[in-house]
Amino acid sequence: MSHSYPSHVTIVDVSPRDGLQNESMTVPTEVKQALINNLIDAGIKKLEVTSFVSPKWVPQMGDNSALLDALAPTRQKDVCYSVLVPNMRGFDNAIAYRPDEIVIFGSASETFSQKNINCSIDESIERFAPVAAAAKAQGIKVRGVISCTVGCPYEGEIDPSQVAYVTKRLIEIGSEQIGIADTIGVGTPLKVQRALQATLEYADIAMLSGHFHDTYGQALSNTLAALQMGVSEFDTSVAGLGGCPYAKGATGNVATEDVVYMLHGMGISTGIDLEKLVVAGERISGFLKRPNGSNVARALINKRQS
Repeated sequence: MSHSYPSHVTIVDVSPRDGLQNESMTVPTEVKQALINNLIDAGIKKLEVTSFVSPKWVPQMGDNSALLDALAPTRQKDVCYSVLVPNMRGFDNAIAYRPDEIVIFGSASETFSQKNINCSIDESIERFAPVAAAAKAQGIKVRGVISCTVGCPYEGEIDPSQVAYVTKRLIEIGSEQIGIADTIGVGTPLKVQRALQATLEYADIAMLSGHFHDTYGQALSNTLAALQMGVSEFDTSVAGLGGCPYAKGATGNVATEDVVYMLHGMGISTGIDLEKLVVAGERISGFLKRPNGSNVARALINKRQS
């Protein structure tokens, strides 16, 4: 047991944005608001609440302004409300609501960048540069997330040097945090560690967060591999909601309940009440009329019923 694991891990629940953006049914603003408030009530201190992208591309996020208006009266000072912003137009729309953090998305795969945002990696960084500068000028945190860090649906395996390059570029334009995402869930522990290792040429381990999809059932293993390197922040999604609209067959993010159960079982604190979290996941799963994607939630619910 030579690993020194972090004593506390920050969980960023991305279900309100990443989780819901692929749902075929429209989720009303008040349902999103209830989900966010339920997650905060369970002890989540950081969430991706919405994105300011064109509703033509992501219709599920078309109520971004209405949602932030609805959240405003009960907004908690100690909770970080993050929004995804792809360009200056999105930033200009978002700034009126004073998000605590803006998230910009690069890709470690050239083809994925072209298919996803219709421009090259370098062009995408140039597009984000004024966004990051404007956010910093307003005292808003900037997080840069890198998609397809271990595998791409078009290019296959991704060389860690690509991850290092995008990390360098995102830090140059002002990202204070770097998210390492396995967008299609093809990563395995050593590949994830190699991708993380590559970023350390430019980033401190404290700046890194992990975002692992569970397509091949590897997300918890990959989370553990990242923990072993000292990563102490992870994006998760309650009830395992979400996928990626541009990555065919990619299933949801790792379930928040599963990660929290693992962390608590390792003696790592999260500040999250697992019982309340399970209720939050059950409520949204019930609304969406879909089975709960969390193994831990299903086990705890079965236990309660037996």
